[in-house]
Amino acid sequence: MSFRHGYYAGWRGAEYEASPDGDQMRLYSAAPTDGFAEVVPGRFVRVVPAAELEHLSYVNTFCTWQGEPFVVLGEHQTWLRVEYTGGKAPVAERLGLETFDRGVYQAWAPRSDVADLREETV
Repeated sequence: MSFRHGYYAGWRGAEYEASPDGDQMRLYSAAPTDGFAEVVPGRFVRVVPAAELEHLSYVNTFCTWQGEPFVVLGEHQTWLRVEYTGGKAPVAERLGLETFDRGVYQAWAPRSDVADLREETV
C-alpha cells in the first residue's frame, strides 16, 4: 500500500501529486509524461493553470500506533513516518516521540506495528 499525504489534482483524466502556486498548479509525476520536465531523477513536473484541473483535494492517511492516533507522513522500507494527532504532550513523552516543533511530535514506526490505516480526502 502506498501512503498519500498532501494535495492531489485531476488533470486530463489522470491524478497527480500537486502543489498550489497562486493561479497555477504544479503537477508531479514519477514517470516521464508528455509535457512534464524532469527536475530530479524520477521526478517530473508540469505547471498548469488551476482552472484546468478536474479536481483538487487534500489527502491524509491516518493510523493507530501504540493505541494512539497518528497521521502518516511518509514511508521508508518497512518504516512509516508518523505524526501524533492526539494533542497530549504527556502521551507524546511517554511514547518517546521526537519533538518536531512546538506541540508537534513525530516518530518512525515499524509498519508491522501500525493498525487501522485509512485514507481521508478533504
